[in-house]
Amino acid sequence: MKRLLYALGWLLLATMLCQCSDDDNNTPPIDPVETPQGLFVINAGNYNTSNASLTFYDPVGNGYDNEVFAKQNGYKLGDTAQSMSIHNGLGWIVVNNSHILYAIDLKTLKEKGRITGINSPRYICFLSNEKAYVSAMYGNQLTIINPKTYAIIGSITVPKNTAIGNTGSTEEMVLIGKYLYVTCWSYEKNIVKIDTTTDEVVGVLEVGIQPSSLVADRNGKLWTICDGGYEGSPVGYAAPTLCRINPETMSVEACYAFTKGDYLSKVRINGTGDQLYWLNNGLPYRMDISATELPSTVAFETEGYLYALTIDPENNDIYVADAIDYQQAGIIYRYSATGKPLVSFYAGVIPTEFCWNK
Repeated sequence: MKRLLYALGWLLLATMLCQCSDDDNNTPPIDPVETPQGLFVINAGNYNTSNASLTFYDPVGNGYDNEVFAKQNGYKLGDTAQSMSIHNGLGWIVVNNSHILYAIDLKTLKEKGRITGINSPRYICFLSNEKAYVSAMYGNQLTIINPKTYAIIGSITVPKNTAIGNTGSTEEMVLIGKYLYVTCWSYEKNIVKIDTTTDEVVGVLEVGIQPSSLVADRNGKLWTICDGGYEGSPVGYAAPTLCRINPETMSVEACYAFTKGDYLSKVRINGTGDQLYWLNNGLPYRMDISATELPSTVAFETEGYLYALTIDPENNDIYVADAIDYQQAGIIYRYSATGKPLVSFYAGVIPTEFCWNK
């Protein structure tokens, strides 16, 4: 059931009314245009309801503002926002079910351009001012775009699991040198290595059932979580794993198994690249990259059932999101690096990802 909530939660709630509120919280409202450096919260909203939104938070003054995209542009993001990335002074927001990539000026938060026509886009990884890659939940390919001209300029087909006849899937990406590494998540098992000079697949590594998030540590190693699928899945059902990968040899160096039925997501890394964080059954865990076994206790005590997390790259403060009932405004909690509660504030419906503008 937890797996279904992760992959299909927005669809299950498609017929429900969004009950957004402007509940009070302990942070003051601000004008994000006056304080553009800080944390963006990407609020997915409910599937097929077009209530996705963008929240901005100022970690210095503890101010926040919701619906900043709509306030500055006069129209909403659309249906199911997925992620945000920053490159060359622009914030790129991926809106999955509207099939739109918005580029906004980080000083004004106004739209500078958009790209449409990419089926179910998920994440963006930038190679240069004129080349970036976009992953897709439904399709065994990456779309290549030109961020300067807002044009689609090509695509890369990646291997997929043909045993069940699915469409394939690409998800999170990490760029190391000239190579792009991509997780193939929905009903897939692979991490793919792409030479960005030729846009050809030069390596494929099978790591486990449904590898999702992907990060690189200070030693140049890759870490991914394989969520293990769900009972009755056509690609199988297994215990989730956390794997360390050598990107040069495309081999698994270590793999740590959890308990079958655990629900793992969102592996992230701190600013110095030596501490991993992830969520398991809605709770936060932390592990040093040199550890030889999984932690037995949570990183710190939290409220609610957590849906997303991020770490401040400068001071290692930890931010987690509770989507509550997936209908009302979610809550963001901020903790110190040692787990001390600091502040909390309301975001939009289903806060699903974070993006730092430093």
